Amino acid sequence: MQQRTIAAQITQTGTGLHSGVITKVRILPAEAGSGRYFVRVDLPNAPTIPAKIQAVSQTVLSTQLSQGEATIRTVEHLLASLAAMGVDNARIEIDGPELPLLDGSATIWAQSIADVGTVEQNSPVSQNALSLEEPIWVRQEDSFICALPAGETRFSYGIDFDLPAIGNQWYSWMPRVDRYPDESFLAEIAPARTFGLMHQIEHLKKSGLIKGGSLDNALICGSDGWVNPPLRFPNEPVRHKILDLVGDLSLLGIFPCAHFLAYKASHDLHIQLAKKILDSRMADSLI
Repeated sequence: MQQRTIAAQITQTGTGLHSGVITKVRILPAEAGSGRYFVRVDLPNAPTIPAKIQAVSQTVLSTQLSQGEATIRTVEHLLASLAAMGVDNARIEIDGPELPLLDGSATIWAQSIADVGTVEQNSPVSQNALSLEEPIWVRQEDSFICALPAGETRFSYGIDFDLPAIGNQWYSWMPRVDRYPDESFLAEIAPARTFGLMHQIEHLKKSGLIKGGSLDNALICGSDGWVNPPLRFPNEPVRHKILDLVGDLSLLGIFPCAHFLAYKASHDLHIQLAKKILDSRMADSLI
């Protein structure tokens, strides 16, 4: 398979979930081998932040990347869209500290990529360490995430909440790595929106988070049910967790051929698993 980049510029503007800051994003074609990376055009010298696992600096309710003093937050929805839609190389210019949440899902990002299309580049996708020889896992109390050796890449997720409207949900999705754009991502994963719990909102606000959250960009659930229905899927929350997982694991550059299985996990556990996978790749390269 050849590397790919977007065929034309994409521009979106919106409000960041946690910062509440309005930012403008321009996604531009990038040279083969450059990967996916962010450029803070609002800062002196326009510092670059690579979309790599080594750049992760925070995982509290979103994933943040840093390079020196420059940071960029809530990168998971856009990165999931780029990776799932087959974009290996992209320059992402942004004039603020956080990507816009848009409607709370990845649909706008993914559809924008589908609309402009992608182009093949004169460089093959790296085949380095695409398969796992042994299971890799991370556990924290009853939450866990693991990568299991498999013949194809698959993402499976389970969640369990005391709120009856959510309850216990499981979903499994497999990307179409042989087809661009990936219609299954557009239809099954990208539309799933960020969700929050009513009883946690006040605490999160006092903690300086979700300043840009609203009923227009997040689903809110309380003891009496959903505050702002309808849902796009009966199991929209667990599909959104897969969206976050795909975005976080995209920081590996390329998805290993494995079955990723998570239960009640978080951005922190996602990143811990990705780091373990990276460590195993580095160890294998020394053998």
